[in-house]
Amino acid sequence: MTKTQLYSAQHTRQVFLQVQQHLTVRLQGQRDSAVIDRFLFSLGHHFQDLYHPLLILYGQRSDFTTHLNGLIDTMLSAYIERSAALRQRDDACYTTPDWFQHETMVGYACYVDQFAGNLKGAMQRLDYLEELGITYLQLRSLLQPREGADHDGWAIQDYRKVDQRIGTIEDLAELATVLHARGISLGIELVLNHTAQEHAWAQQAMQGDPTYLSYYLTFDDRNLPDAYERTLREMLPACAPGNFTWVPDLTESGKWVWTTFHGFEWDLNYRNPAVFRDMAATMLFLGNLGIDVLCLNAVPFIWKTMGSSCENQPEAHLLLQAFRAVMRIVAPSIIFQIDASVPTTELVHYLGSGPATGKECELACHHQLMVLLWSTLATTRVNLLHHVLQEIPPTPPGSTWLTYIRDHDDIVWQIADDDASAVGENGTLHRQFLTNFYRGYFPGSFARGVRVQAETMGTEHERIIGTTASLTGMEQALEHGDARGLDLAIRRIVLLYSVVMVVGGIPLMMMGDELGLLNDPDFIHHPQHANDNRWMHRPVMDWSRADLRHVPQTATAQIYHRLQQLILARKQAFVLHGANPGAVLVTSNPHVLALTRQHPCGRFLLLANFHHQVQQVPAALTRQANLRDPVRNVLDTTGQRPLITGGNIALQPYESVWLIDV
Repeated sequence: MTKTQLYSAQHTRQVFLQVQQHLTVRLQGQRDSAVIDRFLFSLGHHFQDLYHPLLILYGQRSDFTTHLNGLIDTMLSAYIERSAALRQRDDACYTTPDWFQHETMVGYACYVDQFAGNLKGAMQRLDYLEELGITYLQLRSLLQPREGADHDGWAIQDYRKVDQRIGTIEDLAELATVLHARGISLGIELVLNHTAQEHAWAQQAMQGDPTYLSYYLTFDDRNLPDAYERTLREMLPACAPGNFTWVPDLTESGKWVWTTFHGFEWDLNYRNPAVFRDMAATMLFLGNLGIDVLCLNAVPFIWKTMGSSCENQPEAHLLLQAFRAVMRIVAPSIIFQIDASVPTTELVHYLGSGPATGKECELACHHQLMVLLWSTLATTRVNLLHHVLQEIPPTPPGSTWLTYIRDHDDIVWQIADDDASAVGENGTLHRQFLTNFYRGYFPGSFARGVRVQAETMGTEHERIIGTTASLTGMEQALEHGDARGLDLAIRRIVLLYSVVMVVGGIPLMMMGDELGLLNDPDFIHHPQHANDNRWMHRPVMDWSRADLRHVPQTATAQIYHRLQQLILARKQAFVLHGANPGAVLVTSNPHVLALTRQHPCGRFLLLANFHHQVQQVPAALTRQANLRDPVRNVLDTTGQRPLITGGNIALQPYESVWLIDV
């Protein structure tokens, strides 16, 4: 088939008519014709977006039509099974497709067991989230993992069950319903690259079933694995070296299995269209439970090409486009979030670019922003943050960032040498400085972080763990009874959240940040966590500490209410809608970040002081940001403090101001 034929609208139309004919035969005798008509309309509207990537990926196969019809049968079944309430949410998305970009979106991430014990317990804590102002709840490591080592929940044994320690799939569906009633969206993680070796597909493969052997990438000898290895990097060299694992019990003679991560995580073979269909069915199943956001992990690894790094391949984007089309046809209210440790310039392509604009993911985790904020806090200088923010391309239409200070993982100092050099820094030395600073080893450091994998990984790969409160100086201040240090730590927490609230996208709060929870040294007493010190910065929710948010003058109350104030102010600032452009401005002060957001009906200017002393910037910055007089700081709830004195705006230590046209 020529390229012209491949993309021919006439050819696509002919195939769609054949699919319609297939469905007509299948649907004879079906009663709910209105539902079926709606499905056919949606299928027709998005058919090109579904068909073209699948045709490129699988069109040369003689059984392509059979697989295509089978996929559409799966989609129709899921559409029919979708509840009326969820269809109403789908309908609402036709009028507000940008719902996830709204300034009212504020996220909260947690592990269910750490937050409330189990899913039923989480349902009893929703008043707390609603009080804080949360409108998006992201649950970590929710699906049923293998027993024992599970790669932090990434080794999934059953996509259609919840981790039995926290509840059932029915509990998850109930939680989604209750959240929706409160105006809160729900997101969960879904790993696309691999399954656990205990997954039913892998177990069938172990028995020599050729159908399920073809679901994985297996080899009789080392010839092909060795050829692939020449261009692959090792993801976990310290604990899982190499990318292939010998499995002696796989069939009678044993085989090598592609295992990008751990030996118990078998990479799926997406060259097999049956794998695509079954993973699409998994997405549809989860979507019909009421999940609003599928947080897709390990996507860059899902397509393998000899002689390449087997990361970020064009076919990975085609697979993502096809998955996106499946969901748009059946459950258009569901969006995709990409979480990938790739350079930000590569990451934005997963939001769709060129002809694929609007056809891949809607959300991307802005890991680099997190790294840069911690770097800026350590150096007190905004030049690196300013430089990189200028270089990051804007998100494509219909997409936005997920911004955060801390996530569930360690902080990897992903600062490119070129970026460091652009501001006069040596990349290697700067990354080493950050590691030492946040371990508390650098003179003047306020942090109480810990490095991860230090014994087996070089300095260039050292990673820091720690809760926001411990990294910003709260733990140190409490240890020393330092009231001034405690005040500065609280100011740092609020400053960082002030930036992520306005830089663009959905701000995501890690559980416990709103209370100032510290590192938890007791993680070593938990048998599931003892060998992974990242659990130190994933403390169990302290509900007695949460009660202190109502006790004025406590550190907990100060943090909670100042973050709550930021959330409320964000929700009232329409200019912070994710589609509105932003830009960084040059200031005359090396310690102050200036960031503007623009809308035809209003403008916004953030000024953020990353220094522990008072800093000033010229008031003329407001005109540079196109703000019209009079200008006010929406974070100044009293209105008693003059904004401009002597032609300058003064910022207290670690203070930020949000300036708008009155």
